[in-house]
Amino acid sequence: MDGTLRIDTSREALDRDMIHAFLAEQAYWSRGIPRATVECAIEGSLCFGGYLDGRQIAFARVVTDGATFGYLADVFVLPEHRGQGHATTLMAAVMAHPQLQGLRRFSLATGDAHALYAGFGFTAPARPQTLMEKLDPDVYTRTPGRP
Repeated sequence: MDGTLRIDTSREALDRDMIHAFLAEQAYWSRGIPRATVECAIEGSLCFGGYLDGRQIAFARVVTDGATFGYLADVFVLPEHRGQGHATTLMAAVMAHPQLQGLRRFSLATGDAHALYAGFGFTAPARPQTLMEKLDPDVYTRTPGRP
């Protein structure tokens, strides 16, 4: 047990049960998310698993075209492993990934981790008047997961 977080981008290595359980039961942004929706999101994203002593304890994913745009989503470290620098290690791996270099816009949404992301160059939108969204925060309570 050396305490070093190992990052792997292989979807096959992901502990999908743990990811779904965290997102559905603990994450403020995705409470109640159906398993099928998580599976679809994983398949459509560049995923980063963080592993400590062979067990996955962290996750992040990026939705990207690999050329112009990226959206960082579902970043977490399991609560019992927080405060040890694992989120910084995970984010460093995300930001260094070859497919994510040279993007014109790399965005995310966060309610509580502004300091972490600011350390990697994220800021409030320079021109918020040009950004729009269609937000449906209760979608998981009204609609079933994707097939």
